[in-house]
This record gives sequence, C-alpha cells and structure tokens, in this order.
Amino acid sequence: MVIEELLKIKAKNSDDLSSAKRRIARLKKISCPSNIALLKSYHNLVNKKRIKPNPKLALLLRTRPIRSLAGVVNVSVLTKPYRCPGKCLYCPTETGIPKSYVSGEPAVERAKKLNFDPYEQTAKRIEVLEISGHPIDKIDIRVIGGTWSYYPKKYRLWFCKKCFDACNKTKNDPDDKNLSEESLWKKLAAAQKKNETAKCRVVGMSFETRPDFVNPDEAAEMQKMGATKIELGVQSIYEYVLALNLRGAGNKETANATKILKDAGFKVAYQMMLNLYGSTPSKDIKMFKEIFNNPDYKPDYLKIYPCALIKEAALHKKYLNGKYKPYKERTLINTIKAIKKIVPRYVRIERIIRDIPSSLIIESPDRISNLRQIVAEEMEKENTQCECIRCREIRGKDKKEKTYLFREDYEASGGREILLSFENKTRKNLYSLLRLRIPSQLFKKPDPAHIWLRQPAHKDQTLKNCAIIRELHTYGQAAEISGKDSLTQHRGMGQKLIKEAEKIAEREFGIKKIAVISGAGVRDYYRQKLGYKFSSGYMIKSP
Repeated sequence: MVIEELLKIKAKNSDDLSSAKRRIARLKKISCPSNIALLKSYHNLVNKKRIKPNPKLALLLRTRPIRSLAGVVNVSVLTKPYRCPGKCLYCPTETGIPKSYVSGEPAVERAKKLNFDPYEQTAKRIEVLEISGHPIDKIDIRVIGGTWSYYPKKYRLWFCKKCFDACNKTKNDPDDKNLSEESLWKKLAAAQKKNETAKCRVVGMSFETRPDFVNPDEAAEMQKMGATKIELGVQSIYEYVLALNLRGAGNKETANATKILKDAGFKVAYQMMLNLYGSTPSKDIKMFKEIFNNPDYKPDYLKIYPCALIKEAALHKKYLNGKYKPYKERTLINTIKAIKKIVPRYVRIERIIRDIPSSLIIESPDRISNLRQIVAEEMEKENTQCECIRCREIRGKDKKEKTYLFREDYEASGGREILLSFENKTRKNLYSLLRLRIPSQLFKKPDPAHIWLRQPAHKDQTLKNCAIIRELHTYGQAAEISGKDSLTQHRGMGQKLIKEAEKIAEREFGIKKIAVISGAGVRDYYRQKLGYKFSSGYMIKSP
C-alpha cells in the first residue's frame, strides 16, 4: 500500500513526499494519489491499528498547512441575509446575501449551499478541515455577515448556540428556533459548558459590528454569547471621508467602542479601507500613523482592505461619472508597504485583501490575489520588514532556539496595555504572547506626567478592581490538546506568561484579582492548570 511505502521512505519535507509519491505510483503502476486520499487511508489504518501513528507523515500530507499554522483553525460562519442599518457607498448589495458580501466568496458559497444554517456551516467546515489533515481540537469561530449587533437578539442567541452545538456534535434540533429568549440563553450556556471538554473546543469567537452599535450592555451580551474578539468596521478616521461615503459613524463612536470593548477584555480588530471616495494614498498613510499615535485607537488586529469597486455598490455611479478613480496597482502596493512599516509589534495584520472574485471587480488592483506575497517579497528585497505579529509568528518553521521574554507597555483607551511575549533574540520569531490590560476605570490622570490608581465605579462587580488578560496565544503548527508533537504548543509558555502577568498586576499596580476573557473551550485549561474559576463569563483568580 502507498501509505506503508511512504512510512518506509521517511520523507522529510513536501518535496521528498511528492518525489516518493511519484516513484511509488510508477512502481505500482497506479495514478499518483492525492494527499487527501492518502490521509483518509492513513487514518483508516491507524484506527484499525494496522500501522502506528506517525505525526510527521500526517503533517506532510496535510493540505494547505497555512490553515493551522497560527495555532488554531478558523471557521467562518455567515449569518442569514438581513437588512443593514448602513447606506455606505462602497458596500455591495446583492439580493439574498448579507450586505458587504458577494457570491463567489468561499464562505458565502458554503453558506448558500447550506441555507445559511449555522450548525451545518460549522459542521461542514470542521469536516473538511479534518479530512484535509488539520487538528480540529481548537476552533476559532468567526461570525460574519452584516452588522451583528443589529440582528434580533433571539436570532443571535440561536445562531451562537448552533455553532456550539456543531462543535459539540449535538444533534441539530430544528425546533430550537421556537424557543423563548430566556430558554435560548440557558441552552447557550449549557452548550458552552459542554464545549469545555468537547473534542472540538471553541477557543475564540468573533463578531463583526459597527462602532456606533457598541455600548456597555451590548458588550456584556456579546461576551456572554461567547465572543472574545470584536471586529469594528472603522474604514476611515477622517470625518469628511466617512461623510462622503455615507458611513454614518465617526471618530467619537470608534474611540468609545474601542474603550468599552478593551475594558471588557475583548481583543479589538479594525477593518480599514484604502482608496475610499475622498481619500488619497498620502492621506491613507497618514491615517495609519494617527491610529497608532493616538491612544484613543491602537487596535490589536487589522484588516486592510483596498476598496473593491463592483457594480453592486453605489460607489459604481461615482466611478461612471468620473468622480471616483481606483488606485493603480503600483500605487496600492507602495501604499501598503508604507503602512506595514508603521504598524507596531503589538498588532497583527490579518488580511490585506478580500476574497471577492476578481471577475466582479472593475478596474481595481484588488484583482491581484497574491497582493500580500508581492508586498512581502518587495519589502524583503528592499531590506525592510513588517514587524506585525503575523509577519513574525513562528508558524511552521522548524526552529529549536532559545527564547526570551519581552515586554512592551503603551497607553490605550484610557488604560495601560502590557504585551508580554516569548521571542528569539533578534525578535524575528514570535512564539507566544499575552495581552494584559489595566482598565481605564482604574486610572486617574490629572496631568500628563502622572498616572495613578483609584477605586473604580464599575457597574459590573465581576471586573471591579481587576486586571484583565485579553489574549493568550501560542503560535506554530496547531497540536492536538492531548498531543506533544508541536515545537511551540503545550510547552508551558502560556503558563509562564500568565504567571508573569499576575506578578506585574500585583507588584506594579497593587491588583491581586485577574480576569481572563476566555473561549468556552479554554476554561478547563485555566481551571485545571492555573487555579482560575468561572464567574459571569470570565475566568477569575482572586486573592
């Protein structure tokens, strides 16, 4: 059999594997098998105990390994089409699809085939990832489609419950739609509890929403639904650009939403758009300088989307009238390179292009599907490097090197942010990080030279007098929860970072109480390994 022959050959890399597959196919006079077919055969033989598990071979057979190189696997789940409160010029509007999304995008096509059912979308995506050879123990669910906070609460509760049910492999009950809001809250809490020890554990969950829909009550409900990260559709911080594009939300709303979300422990992502109607390359670059110089902003994550001009958007009329012109390819590449040089070490640039099919885009460099790769290659030739998290994380590199603890402090949204990380000596390889926040309600600032603590008047007693760990992440190839075949995961880096964060909070700020915003699937880790207890949606350690 091909698998047994491959085990004898002991391929060291993908090139060795491809060469071995071709050689075996010639000898056995068969067609060269696909990696997915070989993975299926491999798992079948392991389950029947005809061969011993070989993690290295399974890793080589994995298709699109990048999907699990950040330590988890992402599952995108699209909401049903629903009326959007916005009238943005750049947003495509396609019948039967949530606003801002279009047919042809992978997640959209999957959702359409499955009638936008959150259970079926989640289950199918997990199935495909498993067949492709990726560990499915750690799932990061990304809920996409329109403005999440504008959807009816009952629908949102049902949607989240269904995502958890799919991960728990609970039966998909169609009668759930008829449950009351109160019952859905209880069912969702039960599904989250079950997920703490499930095979597919939800380690993170994110929602997309508008800054003007975020308030303390909404933040509390999103956290209770399971969210650990919120993506804000900021697009621009220029009031006149936002007005020209009929965005309907401005700087005040963005700053306010950012502060509320950080103080509640969320990771905050900004979705930003280049080449908007009324902007220019120089203004776009200046905008990112302001985002990271002004403490009212300073997001943790970025998605940088060049404005994609398509017929389904109202902006197309401006284009036909000669009032709007997309950037040329070279202009866009140079703009993105300039922006990547600005972005600080505590930020992760997740994307710089949408999955919109190039056939739908009119006269736009968004047709370049490998835009990130082109930018990275040009920066390397120019001997410059983006220092964002994604460009430094260890990913699939086979590295066995000494790591060092680094710390970076910065003021943001009225509080203090402390980024702790394990990196190599040159800081080019990032292994693990932790975000510790001393919330704004714990600070008083009478003059620019001094900051000291005060007692907060915080309505949520769970977070009173409390420092918050907003993120803990170990990078590298995702390893199974019970496995030890990863160079970075399950090596104790996370526990060391947490212990250091606890010491900093008490030694420097006099805070002995720590809260962690945690995905349901990670609660058991904090409980068993670190002595934290679950309370009001957070994992808490009190003196």
